[in-house]
Amino acid sequence: MDFKIQVAELKDLRHVQADALLLVVGEGTSPEALGKALGAALAGALKDGDLAYKAGRCLYLHGLSGVNASRVVFAAATGASPKAFRAALVAGLGQLKGGGARHLLVASALPQPIDAAQAQLLAGAVGDALYVYRHTKPSAPAAAKLQRVTLACSGAETVRDALHRGEAIAAGVALARECANRPGNHCTPSYLADEARRLAKSHDLELEVLDRKDVDKLGMGCFLAVAQGSVQPLKFIVLQYRGATKNAAPLVLVGKGITFDTGGISIKPAAEMDEMKFDMGGAASVLGTFRAVAQLKPKINLVGLIPACENMPSGSAVKPGDVVTSLSGQTVEILNTDAEGRLILCDALTYAERFKPAAVVDIATLTGACVVALGHHRSGLFSPDDALAGELDRAGQTALDPCWRMPLDEEYDEGLKSNFADMANVGPRAGGAITAAMFLKRYTAKYPWAHLDIAGSAWKSGAAKGATGRPVPLLTQFVLDRAG
Repeated sequence: MDFKIQVAELKDLRHVQADALLLVVGEGTSPEALGKALGAALAGALKDGDLAYKAGRCLYLHGLSGVNASRVVFAAATGASPKAFRAALVAGLGQLKGGGARHLLVASALPQPIDAAQAQLLAGAVGDALYVYRHTKPSAPAAAKLQRVTLACSGAETVRDALHRGEAIAAGVALARECANRPGNHCTPSYLADEARRLAKSHDLELEVLDRKDVDKLGMGCFLAVAQGSVQPLKFIVLQYRGATKNAAPLVLVGKGITFDTGGISIKPAAEMDEMKFDMGGAASVLGTFRAVAQLKPKINLVGLIPACENMPSGSAVKPGDVVTSLSGQTVEILNTDAEGRLILCDALTYAERFKPAAVVDIATLTGACVVALGHHRSGLFSPDDALAGELDRAGQTALDPCWRMPLDEEYDEGLKSNFADMANVGPRAGGAITAAMFLKRYTAKYPWAHLDIAGSAWKSGAAKGATGRPVPLLTQFVLDRAG
């Protein structure tokens, strides 16, 4: 991150030494308690209708007499929950991010004092507000001038650790967004491997990168089938963070790394195909989570597996009807080459067995069907393990990166039957996100497993087109919770 964040105990907001003051207000806020200048300004704005305690409402005041900060923003919160607090922060930061403020003070005038959950969200809100993609866009807006953020609250020590967690998560989200936003001719499988190398070197992680020869020797026939149509060399990335004893079973995160997805021979429609550069959002989230975890140093062992390749049509590409053998020994009839994510994941899920994991979570922009089912707010969560599903759900709620558990009834497995292989790679159109998860489930019998379908949550289309960095907050919180 390009900004520093800190915490301080301040009793009189009038005399803050900062360029800007962002004050969260809402029902129960006492204007009188803010002092004459701020209190009169707030009371007047509410009376005149310039501000209301509704989500997204803000008021920007410049050069308010009696306040040292030259910029004051009142941001309305609909309650004291972390979600309402973050929404107010996001709206308020939107008023300031393009201005000239270099030092921002954030404070709350809600009846309840700022707690750790709210403090943890501050860094993420600032990071999201200030992020601008510029790698291939020289004409992008200049970087924001904001360099320093101070959170004013009583009992500063109680929220300092939460701010530290928020900073680490924000850095991980930024890394994931940057990777997923880069065009397919920039973010190739080799680029992901190089990014993993940079991360390993800067944060003392263990790294192994397998190439086509290594993958072929292992017998990853499904992964090889997807990659064979592209001139870009595949990479199988293995990252390890060791924060616990050597014999402690690790968590394993598996991220889908399709750096561009044309659909292969089952080619996609041209409209919006450009957005298929984000089909490595699962891989990006694994890298982002490792960035956060390596900074926070929890006492846990973590493994990241990223099968990375392109899915392209060519004379060497896999064809509909081809049958391939997975690393597990099970055969797959490839009825649709655009259902490629599950093919590279299934070999990675089998590879995960060698780590004797405590649990495995795969993360993938897997199906459009999940977007139809859940839209863009929640990621799809699939797991036959109630305890693991509960952990991920709670982590998502804490991090405000929510998921929703979907069914895995055995009846859905019927759709994967094949006359020519142990299974087909697609089932009927109805329930497509579920049959995709059922396919992956066939490779996870030896450990607790969960699948996150992030097709709807990892990317925004339209005017706000770009990567969100999700579910890095959920995954990082899950790892921290596991570490205790």
